[in-house]
Amino acid sequence: LVSPESSVSVSAHNAVVGLAKAPGSSGLWDKFSFGLDASALQERLFVSEENVDGFLGAAFCPSPCSQSALESQPLIEVLDVTEDRIQIRVE
Repeated sequence: LVSPESSVSVSAHNAVVGLAKAPGSSGLWDKFSFGLDASALQERLFVSEENVDGFLGAAFCPSPCSQSALESQPLIEVLDVTEDRIQIRVE
């Protein structure tokens, strides 16, 4: 993380933390952790095709699935993510 470019904005009903990657870092972040202290962190996933596929795959097939069950699962593609919505296509 790069400190000068990171920011925090707090209002009565919301808090936003803006994080900036260091120049040598590349690629998307998969997840982040937050909490009051290191012993009570909660983990959250960023919205990505892989994370959506994993979440929906677990919802469709919560226990270990057979190969035929895995092959019949829908194809899920994240088309667009904005602050207000996420657009997903399922085949």
